[in-house]
Amino acid sequence: IYQCDWSSDVCSSDLIGRGPAVRVGYLAGEFPNQATSVLLTERLERHDLSRSVITALDVGWDDGSALRRRIAACTPIVPLRGQSHLQVAQAVRAAGIDILVNLNGYFGLARTPVFAMRAAPLQVNYLGFPGTMGAPYMDYLIADRWVIPEAERAHYTEQVVYLPDSYQPNDTQRRVGTEPRTRAEAGLPQDRFVFCCMNNAYKIVPQVFDVWMRILQAVPEAVLLLYSADPVAQHHLRSEAGARGVDASRLFFGAPLANEDHLRRLQLCDLFLDTWPYNAHTTGSDALWAGLPVLTCTGRSFPSRVGASLLNAVGLPELVTDDLAQYEALAI
Repeated sequence: IYQCDWSSDVCSSDLIGRGPAVRVGYLAGEFPNQATSVLLTERLERHDLSRSVITALDVGWDDGSALRRRIAACTPIVPLRGQSHLQVAQAVRAAGIDILVNLNGYFGLARTPVFAMRAAPLQVNYLGFPGTMGAPYMDYLIADRWVIPEAERAHYTEQVVYLPDSYQPNDTQRRVGTEPRTRAEAGLPQDRFVFCCMNNAYKIVPQVFDVWMRILQAVPEAVLLLYSADPVAQHHLRSEAGARGVDASRLFFGAPLANEDHLRRLQLCDLFLDTWPYNAHTTGSDALWAGLPVLTCTGRSFPSRVGASLLNAVGLPELVTDDLAQYEALAI
């Protein structure tokens, strides 16, 4: 039973949660073929529908992708794109949602005011935003003991719910493509050790780039593959490599690919070097799914501990380091 104490324009009933099944709504703009959906789709498919009613509340768009069709096949999708925050909150209430899951937080097509209106009795921060929302209207945050150790719980305004192993779901139906078949087709040298980092370039901070360049200096036969299709970013990264005494030709760049081809390209690499203080999240699980080891460095924040969560879940704790000096030495 939830007693409404806010705008009657939205609050259509003082009672929700009636009936034998819990009504769970996922509110997001990321139901197209996008990183959050890559992780979430099988989670939606595996809900126990004898105990719950699941609804996707979509403030984004239908991209017509196969992933979107899978979501639609298992979960009713309520299209809410273009509607005001109040209208979305009213739709949540009309659907009788008991637990409203915020897949955006402050990221992407965020609808934070809907949660500020207390659209559902219980409101949960999950998956899309790796940290506390610092807001009294968010009740729970779903995590694990790697991303939020017990000693750090005091810094989160939400109640922390721990999942076993890793907080991050994945999709066992993901397939690895057959292209590119060789390193040459991926634009990589055939006879070199290939370090890679397929995180967005904005996650690369000077302190970590310094470490990467020292690694390349210590391993002269190695190259580094980075993720970028932006010639300006590529120019600046090559320039910074040269300023650190590394031949800029040892930096290679990979453009966006379809997910299955992206996984295949990862298989052509030797070691994924994680970023810090914002680790690889979906990109990290991409690498592990493709069979590519990930070397990570932890910090004290949620996004700096996702690598540790993933590596401990797959049984590779020896690739988790606690400072950049240890990270550098282990990479070498």
